[in-house]
Amino acid sequence: MGITARKAKEKEALTRAILDAARELFLEQGYDRTSMRMIAQRIAYSPTTIYIYFKDKDAIFHALHTEAFQLLGGRMAPLAHVADPMERLTAMGRVYLEFAEQNPGLYDLMFIMKAPVQSLEEKHHLWEEGDRVFQVLKATVEEAMKKKLLRKSDVEITSFLVWSTVHGMAALLVRDRCFKVIDETKHDTLVADSLAIFTNWLKCLRP
Repeated sequence: MGITARKAKEKEALTRAILDAARELFLEQGYDRTSMRMIAQRIAYSPTTIYIYFKDKDAIFHALHTEAFQLLGGRMAPLAHVADPMERLTAMGRVYLEFAEQNPGLYDLMFIMKAPVQSLEEKHHLWEEGDRVFQVLKATVEEAMKKKLLRKSDVEITSFLVWSTVHGMAALLVRDRCFKVIDETKHDTLVADSLAIFTNWLKCLRP
């Protein structure tokens, strides 16, 4: 292996170590309590070294947020083969909620916390990760409208309604708000039943 290739591999390995350490600390202690110094200590490097790879803590967390979207995208990808767009919408909602329940910290980072997108606003950049998810949702909603499974209306607004509804359920789940107010007998089937009712409501919007 040449010197250039070896240096590139070492850089990639250290970048990975920084991100892994940051994710561990974030999930253990939260965003506010995680510092560049703590990340450096976790991998036995100086804070100065961390700054060579990432401008600041927000840059690290934006990278983690991007990886989390890739993880969610990987779970969503197989749903492209579901022929019926309404069934696909339901499946997308289920995968989205399962991801949130299984990865509450990452879900916070992706959809609730300000930090990952704050740096984008400062640079006037688009939220590409979120937009990618939204475009898939819009395409599914539009297909359902074309097949007359949903009443034709503004695709973007309808898609926002679907996303915000499922996001609301996810936010309540990851913040442990649902089970404090919902009857215990409904806990095990809460997500499935909620999605079924919401999908049936959408189906009522047929032309």
